[in-house]
Amino acid sequence: MYSLILHGKRLVQLKKCRHLSVPVNLLEKASPFSNSFSYANATDASLRAGRKGLSFSVSYLVDSLGLPKKVAESISKKVSFEDKGNPDSVLSLLRSHGFTDSQISSIITDYPQLLVADAEKSIGPKLQFLQSRGASRSELTHIVSTVPEILGKRGDKTISIYYDFVKEIIEADKSSKFEKLCHSLPEGSKQENKIRNVLVLRELGVPQRLLFPLLISDHQPVCGKENFEESLKKVVEMGFDPTTSKFVKALRVVYRFRDKTIEAKVNVCKSLGFSVGDVWAMFKKCPSFLNFSENKIVQTWETLKKCGLLEDDVLSVLKKFPQCINASEQKIMNSIETFLGLGFSRDEVAMIAKRFPQCLILSAETVKKKTEFLVKKMNWPLKAVVSTPAVLGYSLEKRTIPRCNVIKALMSKGSLGSELPGMSSVLVCTNEEFLCRYVKNHDDKKIVPELMAIFTGDRVS
Repeated sequence: MYSLILHGKRLVQLKKCRHLSVPVNLLEKASPFSNSFSYANATDASLRAGRKGLSFSVSYLVDSLGLPKKVAESISKKVSFEDKGNPDSVLSLLRSHGFTDSQISSIITDYPQLLVADAEKSIGPKLQFLQSRGASRSELTHIVSTVPEILGKRGDKTISIYYDFVKEIIEADKSSKFEKLCHSLPEGSKQENKIRNVLVLRELGVPQRLLFPLLISDHQPVCGKENFEESLKKVVEMGFDPTTSKFVKALRVVYRFRDKTIEAKVNVCKSLGFSVGDVWAMFKKCPSFLNFSENKIVQTWETLKKCGLLEDDVLSVLKKFPQCINASEQKIMNSIETFLGLGFSRDEVAMIAKRFPQCLILSAETVKKKTEFLVKKMNWPLKAVVSTPAVLGYSLEKRTIPRCNVIKALMSKGSLGSELPGMSSVLVCTNEEFLCRYVKNHDDKKIVPELMAIFTGDRVS
């Protein structure tokens, strides 16, 4: 294991220095196809509620915690409630223990189940227990806001073990010098396995924010021993960078799958025209790709063909963006209908999907809002969107509108003539390129501060 850690550290250093890429033959050599896997579908970890409950939950999260609407909507899919009694009690309890609004927002975002927990009988006693062990208020709030799942654990001993370990990790990471963390836990116990394995990942360079969720969950690859070491070895040899979330996602997948399951997925992919190299390239891009069932892979393939894409185009789309396999057939078809409703032809929709597969998972509201702004307010033709569909992935507020405000100001002054610049020229370039091209290059230097103010939002045109 020590040599594996050294190999992992060298891999990170090589990636930083040489942007290491792993050849297909290495991926095939290190292929987890020949190893033991198990598959488990993720299930929602919270209560489902009706439309009324979801709507109330979103409003409450936005009003009480100041969360962005999209974040609140995401949380409300995991927990929902129809009155503010219980959530108010939870928030009041956390504030009484010294948690700041920022920490509470972080806690609820990461572990929304707390909102429906019993503040008096469940959360309160756990916080009191941790304080009784000598935890200062600042330590308590910092550690719990870092790993809020601790409050979901049962039993004082279990809570104490995880709290102490998280505290040691946080303290050790404050020093540039690594300190060996020791624990007097029963050999072979679940906690001992998890802590040992998490320490191995820590030495490999896996960051704090990725370690703690592994430590807290009871359904993670760090619970085992031999299978953990075998799975970790393969993920390292495949070239995943331990400092990234993809490393942990790949470890989860490799740890879970069985031979028959993975072979079935590979055979399905091969029957559709993918090579083994293609499959591993997709896995490297999106490790959760191999979580999809064979039926789901085929269904997405057929759905894309219904959208007007040729088989080679479907291959191209899935190689570029395997995440779209996670989208339901209805979601993809609705996306296509949205584009058609905006005036694009079926051939144009197929071209957009081929050039920017991410468009298949954008919400109808997002597609309409961005397309209508570009076409109706800026007067770019629909064909410009077809040629540069990546613009649909740009932030309207942070990128598209500020740049377009500058362009409209220049056109109103006659500085660009009567012809609107190409969409690609305005939106695809970096901020620095845009500023050099449209803001800083004027002979009349008095106009530059005005344009910069428009660009930064100090003045809206």
